[in-house]
Formats: sequence, C-alpha cells, structure tokens
Amino acid sequence: MGSKRKKAVGLLLTTVMSMSIFTACGNNNGGSNAADNGAANAANSGSAANGGASNAGAEPAGIDTSKKVQLQFYMLGNAPKDLPKIEEQINKMALEDLNATVKFNYTTWTDWDQKYKLLLSTGQNVDLIFTADWTQYQQYAKKKAFKPLDELLPVAAPALQKFVPQDMWDAVKIDGSIYTVPATYREYVTNGFVWREDLRKKYNLPTPVDIDTFEAYLDGIRQNEPKLQPVSFGPDIMNSLALMYLDIERKNVGALPYGLFAAYDKPADIMPYWGSAEHLEDLKRFKSWADKGYFSKNELNETETIQDKISNGSTAAILGDNPTRYNATMEKMKSLHPDWELGYTPYGVTNGYATPVHPIHNGFAIPESSKNPERALAFYEKMVTDKRYNLLTQYGVEGVNYTVQDGYYKMLGDANTNGFPREGMNGWAWRNPDYMLFEPSYDGVQKIFDELDKIQKPDIFTGFAEDYTEYQSERAALEQVTKQYLLPLLAGQVANVEEGLKTFMSKANQAGLQKIQDSYKKQWLAYLTEKGIQ
Repeated sequence: MGSKRKKAVGLLLTTVMSMSIFTACGNNNGGSNAADNGAANAANSGSAANGGASNAGAEPAGIDTSKKVQLQFYMLGNAPKDLPKIEEQINKMALEDLNATVKFNYTTWTDWDQKYKLLLSTGQNVDLIFTADWTQYQQYAKKKAFKPLDELLPVAAPALQKFVPQDMWDAVKIDGSIYTVPATYREYVTNGFVWREDLRKKYNLPTPVDIDTFEAYLDGIRQNEPKLQPVSFGPDIMNSLALMYLDIERKNVGALPYGLFAAYDKPADIMPYWGSAEHLEDLKRFKSWADKGYFSKNELNETETIQDKISNGSTAAILGDNPTRYNATMEKMKSLHPDWELGYTPYGVTNGYATPVHPIHNGFAIPESSKNPERALAFYEKMVTDKRYNLLTQYGVEGVNYTVQDGYYKMLGDANTNGFPREGMNGWAWRNPDYMLFEPSYDGVQKIFDELDKIQKPDIFTGFAEDYTEYQSERAALEQVTKQYLLPLLAGQVANVEEGLKTFMSKANQAGLQKIQDSYKKQWLAYLTEKGIQ
C-alpha cells in the first residue's frame, strides 16, 4: 500500500491518548460489540512493528524445536470457507520454520461465550486463544487462566516483544504480569447506528442520530417495506440491544455487569440499573419494538450474524456497530448489491465524546492448559511479524481471494463466491499496521476516526480488572437466571413486562445479586481512587 498505508497509520496515531493518565485508557466494544486504546508514545505505532520486518525462516533463539508438535489455535466466530487451503499453506511454512503445524479452530458465534468458558475451564489442550475486554480477559487473567508471558517473550518471541510498544505491554498487565499479546492497530471501536441509506433516501426517512430518530427510521421501513425486517439483534441481545441502548441513550461509562450503571461523566455514582424505573421504561420500549414487528420473534435463536443479515438484504438496520465493521459490512453488501448504500452515525457525535481503542480489546493468550507454550508464542510471532503468514491469514491467497490495485485491497468475486474475504479469519488481534490492506472505502472510516479525534476522551473502564472470587457461585447462578428470565424480556417475548421484571429481580436476588453488586461496586470505587479518576 506504500504511502497510502503509511498515511493511514500516521493518521490513526492521532487517536491515541496519553497512557500516563491511567494505566489503561481507551475504549470499548467488540465483536459482537464491544473495544479501546490510548498510548503515550504515538511514534511507537507507526513503526509499531519496528518496520514490520519479515522473520522468514528465522527460528527464535532459545527454544527447542527438535520435536514436531501440533498447535491448537482458537478464534471466535465462523471459519471462512477457504480455511483448509490457508491452513495447509501456513503449515508448510510453520513446519519448516518451527517444526510445528497448527489446527485453526472456530467457536461459531452461537453460544460462543459458553464454549469459550469451557475451553478455559476444562483443561482442554488449547495453545492460543483470542482475548478481549468483552471475553473477560481481565477476569480470566486474574484467575490465572492464562500463562504469564513476561519470561516467555524474550526467549520465544523477541521480535514480537520488540514489535509491541512498551506502553501497550504495560496497559494489558494484570496484577503486574502480561497475559496477552495486544494488537497494535489503533482505531475507534466505539459504536454507531447502521442503516440502509438507499432506503432512507427512497422513503424520505429521518437520519438516525439518536434513539428517537432510529425508531422513526425503523417505523418507516416497517410501513414501506413490510417484507423486510427493520432491525436485527441476534442471540447476543444483551450486547447488541441492551448495552448499545445504555451506551447511546444513557451514556454508560462502559459495559458494567450485573445490572449496574454509571454515567461516563460521573463514574463514581455507580447504582443499580436492573429493576429501576429506567430499566422498566427501556424494557417496555423494546417490547413495543417487538410488538410492531421491528425485529424477529425468533431473535434469540438466530444463527446468521446481524452484519450478514444487513449485507444480504434481510434486515435494514443495526442498532450499534464500530466504524471498521460497518465498513466491512458495507463492502460485503456492495459486492452483492452495488446499488445499495449503507449509512453510519457514530454515537460519539451524539454523546459529545468518543474513546479510542484500548490495547486489551484485541489480543491472543496462551491458556494454562497449553502443552507447547514456547512454540505457540513463536508461532504467534510469525502470524504478526512475518509478512508471509500475516497476509495469508488476513486476506487469503493473492490472485485467488484478492488483488491489490492502486495500493488498495480488492476482493475477487463477491461475498458468496469468495471463500476468504478480507480478514476472513477474524484476525483482528494479529493485524500489523505495516502490512494492512484497505478497501478504497476505508478512506471513509478514516474520516470517521478524524471526526472522533476531535471529541476523544480516555476509556476509564477497560483497565479495571474484576476479582469475582468471593462471589463466584452467586455469579454462576445469576448467569443462568439472566438467560432464563432477562433475555426473553429484552427480546419482547414476555407479555407483561412489569410482572416479568419483578420475576427476574426476585430470581436474581435469590441468586445473590445484592452480594455481587456490593462487592463489584467496592472494587470499582477502589479502582477509581487508585487511578485518580473522579
């Protein structure tokens, strides 16, 4: 990509806030939704990989590769169709470089959180696994589910250790130790409204900029396109609806768990949201959306992603998604329907602030159960810093899955025929800014980032690491209660919302909600005091 790539990376550096204010400043969302960053030394990123020099054929000093091993690599989501072809090529290189092969495993998006929990709690052989704030990296690290990397890095992955800026290593530390390799690509993963702009124009509907205008847009779609589902949330409705709504409508400080709420500008005023008048009001609104047919009655059982549903034309809006994923959805949509348009309004424009991505948001860790930690880390170093590995696992085979035209990425075929779309392996964590290829539409994403730069504030949530040791059993019980009683309320499946909320709160209190909230609040306030956040 030459100068275009370097310019993009350089511009992204302006999103960075000084990490000296907090140990881990940045922000939010993710894969479903959830994001976050801030770094003191912006210069570290442009060379974020010290030039990203390829390590082709170089064996890390100090590790024993005499015995052939197979690494088990776990990523969230759905595998691309051409994964076997990519895996075959990667294994040819890894066998030569490290005397290792790798099996790329995917959870799918259905019940990914339960599968993730099992992978880390049953002793299953897992050598590398994706981590993020929204996969509870901080909590798992505190529980020692991952191996500390501080001593492994200089032995097994010295180039990777040098590649990641020191402030990022510091930002992902939990109790003084490094448990994940953070991504170095700097972005905003704060959310925004996504909608079919061509339909908005066609029917002269309001531009979604807040919940009221978003609802008016949904109503217009229902009236004018009765066969088209206005909005999708999918089974992860807690994130895609409940948390998004709190973010835009009530300016939540972050994805506080256990029904707690604190506004960004008053983080110490943490209070119960579940069971409050505001909670009841919001649930009634969701129920009205369901009753009006804005979303499917079968939302909790959907298997198709909300992004795929908007790109293939089965839905007309997403309540919240980040700029980069919005752009990917738009590219996929346009490959199938070139005349369609997709609109986007960042929540930050409405709320008046946006938080850059935190290093914790995308990473890879070595679980405690790994049988090959040194080889795993050496392999991950290849994924990040070796151009051959990186391009192959991010974009597929050049000339088969993509080409590069005028410095830009171009998909070959369309979303239905291409077996490996851009970032088809969900390789957010091993993005290398020096190797990244963008579609021409990425220039629009950069404009969004530039706009958010003007209103950026630090992420004051993601650096917090909860310790749930004293309420672990209550936490497990509450999780089951939430699934059984709260999710149907969010999905508009409970006829009497008020009675349904009372039932949920009764069951939640029986499960130990008060104890959980009290302990979490105590930890949160101690964290704010420690970091000097008011």
